[in-house]
Amino acid sequence: MPVKKTTILAADDDPQLLRLVTKNLELSGYEVISAMDGQQALDQIEARQPDLALLDLMMPKLDGFAVCERVREFSAMPIIILTARGQDQDKIHGLDVGADDYLTKPFSVDELLARVRAVLRRSQMGAHVENGRGLQATATVGELSIDYGQHRVLLAGHDIDLTPVEYRTLAYLMQNAGRIVTQDMLLEHVWGAEYVGESHLLQVNVNRLRRKIEVDPAHPRYILTKTGVGYILSTKPTEND
Repeated sequence: MPVKKTTILAADDDPQLLRLVTKNLELSGYEVISAMDGQQALDQIEARQPDLALLDLMMPKLDGFAVCERVREFSAMPIIILTARGQDQDKIHGLDVGADDYLTKPFSVDELLARVRAVLRRSQMGAHVENGRGLQATATVGELSIDYGQHRVLLAGHDIDLTPVEYRTLAYLMQNAGRIVTQDMLLEHVWGAEYVGESHLLQVNVNRLRRKIEVDPAHPRYILTKTGVGYILSTKPTEND
């Protein structure tokens, strides 16, 4: 039986760029679904359930932000947003509404393929957090618990729906509960060595994670910031630091 190809949705209203992206992804062995506006992209995602989506932010009908938000209502599939050079606020907003990564235009084919491989690798690893140090199958801090075997996070007994990146971030912090984890350590572990230094990427995802597990995200009990260093998962979440 032939191995099923990894399917990628590529959405951009620039036909020349869309052809370039599609051709190079196909040459690399991926199956590609194309869309030229946001509504078509959303329809294709709902119908075909691709393994990854590449979304341009400035598309007609629905922009990339709206598509990302809608997808996050029913799927944790990885999403890479395409942004214009210098539009840092677009990157931050895109990550904040659920994107996993971004690619800045203009980009090279090598950069495109590297980002695709990295995001797919993180997604596939999401359910297989490393257990090389004899970690228990589950861990609990306060009312927050994580089941590594079932890739499941609960808060006060209720399931918390996390994206693969959010899960890996929380799992790594939980593995190091009570110890400071530097920003670069988290970036390398969750995203990969090539992302070291991308502090805003980490900050946006930590903020998104806090909104899901903290009663008051502005005054977190679990994930605490150690200014200028990194983050720590508090082992005393009933007390405010």
